[in-house]
Amino acid sequence: MESIPKYNFYKNKYGEELLIDVVSLESISKYICNTPIHKLSYYDITLITSDSGKISINNHSYSLTKGDVIFSKPNDIRAWDVENYPEGFAIIFEKEFLHSFFNDSSFIEKLSFFQINSFTKVISLGKIFPKIERLINNLIEEINEEISKDRHILRALLYEMLMLLNREYSKEHQPTEDNHHKRYIEDFIELVEKNYNLYHDTKFYSDALCITPNYLNEIVKRSLEISPKCFIKNKIIEEAKKLLSYTDLSVSEISYKLNYDNSSYFTRVFRKETKQTPLEYRNSIMR
Repeated sequence: MESIPKYNFYKNKYGEELLIDVVSLESISKYICNTPIHKLSYYDITLITSDSGKISINNHSYSLTKGDVIFSKPNDIRAWDVENYPEGFAIIFEKEFLHSFFNDSSFIEKLSFFQINSFTKVISLGKIFPKIERLINNLIEEINEEISKDRHILRALLYEMLMLLNREYSKEHQPTEDNHHKRYIEDFIELVEKNYNLYHDTKFYSDALCITPNYLNEIVKRSLEISPKCFIKNKIIEEAKKLLSYTDLSVSEISYKLNYDNSSYFTRVFRKETKQTPLEYRNSIMR
């Protein structure tokens, strides 16, 4: 497996273009069994309605139960456990479906569960489970409406769901950073997400943010409790682990993708951080 397969949105499933859909996990089980490890090109919110299940997202594993919700954004690496595949419904949509409706082009990225630094991908709904289930049923009913498929109603239903989920997610994952520094932290995280495979030094990021390296170091340590250098290194190691776990790329190819001068230096960095060589880590995952 040289690359991770990616599923694209089926825009013309209903004849005319529609950038939102609700699918049962049962209806896509044959595709999941064929490619349990995959990426999506679109946003996905999955409600679990059975008593058990398992999924891994970006190398973090989650045991699932009824009332759990899974969040994944484009290019997250998902790995379903086909031996413990749950029942449920996935609400899938393209960014453009809401982008054309809101003036704020970054509305979706600002949702707590779709932010770049949102590492937790699963929450339990608790008391709002019936509300979310009702909204899903309303979405299904409107999508199956042969005459209209009213996009305004679909957007309104999706918006209500997103706001309810955002409030519930935020209860469990309150941000700790001061508002004064929050924008710098968010921009730093986004820059690292986009450039970690090219730039490993903190000066590039402080220059991009038009602040001094010392100030970047101060606010990142205060908000994330690690240094910028450590955050960048953790991101690189996290990506290396994904490539080792989900692809057959060689250590040399991975080191090249992550912009290391040679594979020996990459191996030393990886071993220092994980106490394993890249090959030892890959072998431990495959057991």
